[in-house]
Amino acid sequence: MNAEQKLLSKRIVSIDILRGLVMIIMALDHTRDFFHIQAMTGDPLNPDTTTPFLFFTRWITHFCAPTFVFLSGLSAYLSAQNKTPSQSSAFLFKRGLWLIFIEVAIVTLGLTFNPTYNFVILQVIWAIGWSMIFLAIFSRVSYKLVLLLGLLLVLGHNIFNLFPAPNDENLNLVLKIFFTAFGTVVTIGNNHFIGVFYAILPWTGIMFLGYATGKWFNKDFNPVKRNRNLLNFGALALVIFVGLRLLSVYGDPAPRKEYHDLVKNLFSFFNVSKYPPSLQFTGMTIGVALLLLAITEGAINKLSKVLSVYGSVPFFYYILHFYLLHTILVALFFLEGNTSAQIIQMPFFFRPVAFGYNLWIVYAIWIFVVASLYYPCKWFKKYKQTHSNWWLRYL
Repeated sequence: MNAEQKLLSKRIVSIDILRGLVMIIMALDHTRDFFHIQAMTGDPLNPDTTTPFLFFTRWITHFCAPTFVFLSGLSAYLSAQNKTPSQSSAFLFKRGLWLIFIEVAIVTLGLTFNPTYNFVILQVIWAIGWSMIFLAIFSRVSYKLVLLLGLLLVLGHNIFNLFPAPNDENLNLVLKIFFTAFGTVVTIGNNHFIGVFYAILPWTGIMFLGYATGKWFNKDFNPVKRNRNLLNFGALALVIFVGLRLLSVYGDPAPRKEYHDLVKNLFSFFNVSKYPPSLQFTGMTIGVALLLLAITEGAINKLSKVLSVYGSVPFFYYILHFYLLHTILVALFFLEGNTSAQIIQMPFFFRPVAFGYNLWIVYAIWIFVVASLYYPCKWFKKYKQTHSNWWLRYL
């Protein structure tokens, strides 16, 4: 391996390290959803009712979805360097459609264990799928257009929070799906529902910025300049977050509240809106992601090797962890003495509202699930490296 190849390898490893880290943390939030006693009844980020341990458990997982979407855009740029523009665009378009199908057919089933699919859940994979379709279209035009649209979407989408919702029901639904959705449930017929939890275009903006950042990871880009750019723009994003949060005028639909309590004030300061990802939320999370990309470049140690295993097969890990978590939920559901009459719950089967455990047990289950998936992920990583089947590109 020559020096250039080694440098490229280090860059890819830094991406996999960060992606692996956020994939592991992401599983903590889903474990909490399935197993924490208050997951169905309380808000872990509400300063008035939460605890430091519970707040941190939810808040740290905020970094997962935006970082994963951002890195998806970055990876799309790197992948495009080995294809013609038409090939890259066609691949992104088809993969976007594939991911939307996967969200509906595979992820929803893993989340709900509901074979009737009368409650379809649209979350991050849905948003990534649509974002890839838009990226397929606009990347054919120019790199600069992708960058410009990314900035406009990230910086400007919170303007919709300053105006009342339109009176027209159909227009309001379109606005929710593309810009402002938070827990939007669409009724189809008498007994079928679609939960739109990720508004598309704010996440598209994050993916577009990730794609634009990919230019810094070209093999002929100066690594010192890349590192400096990552540090500078990461710091700038955090400064924007802090500045906007202190002003509390624009950039988040939930303004910061003042409390006569230092801890509650800190909770309120960092309690920014994820659904959809506000400008303040994006500044906080992507700022940290850029700094970590700079810090982990070239990091080769035992921890980085473990993280890169998860980060190199994120889709494989993402799908498996839902099914493993829900299988454990089924086992504990019956061990707790519940009966088949209590299986049907909304939105998750086998998950009664009053079911659950304290946070220490949640953490224990999370560690078990992540550890259990290490060797399957390691096997699939090796399989991808030693096989060139066309379908592997979609996984």
